[in-house]
Amino acid sequence: MALSQRITTLTGGGSDGWDLFLKARAMIADGIPVTELTIGEHDIRTAAPILQDMHRSAMGGHTGYAMVPGTDALRDQVARRTTERTGVKTTRDNVLITPGGQSALFAAHAAACDPGDVALYIDPYYATYPGTIRGVSAIPRSIQTRAEDAFQPRATDIAAAAEGARSLLINSPNNPTGTVYSRATLEGIAQVCTDNDLWLISDEVYDSQVWEGEHISPRALPHMAERTFVVGSMSKSHAMTGSRCGWLIGPEEAIANLITFATHTTYGVPGFVQDASVFALSQGAPFEAEIGAPFARRRAIAQRVIGAQNTVGLIPAQGAMYLMLDIRATGMSGDDFADALLEAEHIAVMPGESFGAAAAGHLRVAMTIEDQAFEAALTTLCRFAEARAT
Repeated sequence: MALSQRITTLTGGGSDGWDLFLKARAMIADGIPVTELTIGEHDIRTAAPILQDMHRSAMGGHTGYAMVPGTDALRDQVARRTTERTGVKTTRDNVLITPGGQSALFAAHAAACDPGDVALYIDPYYATYPGTIRGVSAIPRSIQTRAEDAFQPRATDIAAAAEGARSLLINSPNNPTGTVYSRATLEGIAQVCTDNDLWLISDEVYDSQVWEGEHISPRALPHMAERTFVVGSMSKSHAMTGSRCGWLIGPEEAIANLITFATHTTYGVPGFVQDASVFALSQGAPFEAEIGAPFARRRAIAQRVIGAQNTVGLIPAQGAMYLMLDIRATGMSGDDFADALLEAEHIAVMPGESFGAAAAGHLRVAMTIEDQAFEAALTTLCRFAEARAT
């Protein structure tokens, strides 16, 4: 029996970007020790008080079907956090609770795009973006940014690609580059969306991890609330990756229709996970700062290590838990460099090419291991690059 094109063409006929990661995991399974700097998985676990609250909720009986839009308590908590951080009045009617940020991305594109519509996204991009767009039978169209611009997108480039499009997906703080979009960048994006009647889908799962500059949600810009979806998640801000709890914020009418969509797809998020998320969010910004502190600390380590040599370049790491390293001085592609580094030094990093053409000749390094081990791995990486510099 033939399978649908929808699921057989998700990667566009190429790699899904995870080849190096899977190779490293296969080495580990074979007993070969590998230093993993690949995925955005905290080196700390979910905090014990959050797990204790989750346990309390489950043992208290919140294990049946939860309300599909999310519990009132969690939708209210997310709305309150959003209002406080962005200044945009937000209520539970603007919030849909989803099984993680990825589910929210899918729902947002399902709301914005009909089959055959063009959906724009910025390159470099998180690896699932084009597949998510194909998953709703829309057509992905990338807009390349430039390393010399620190990967800030240019409004003129977006405008040149916007004809016939229905949506634009952005991500700030950015995975994989660590770039935080400036106010000028976001105002240019907002103008293009208004001029071309685009839905803006803003992935803000790293909003609590800003090391330089400020996080500005484009939903807070003039006339943008009615055309913006915001994706959020407990995964990065609260080290709850495995709990799979996220949200989508949007106009009331859109969220009302997306509740129907969720009824026919995910059917909600476990109640005990939602209760634990309410507890976690109630700890406020200081707790989120505590979760992010290791990445700010390791960013400083990286600046020191990379500043001591001249082969590897560091794209300004303004936010999130990643570094984007420029290794073009070696004359190697990111794919070849990452593969050679894994084979020779047993250090796994993600090649820039996993995240799009704009990141060719770069590496994404996740700052997700203990400080001393991180510094040692980064030092080895720089030494490895220096030996191959052309």
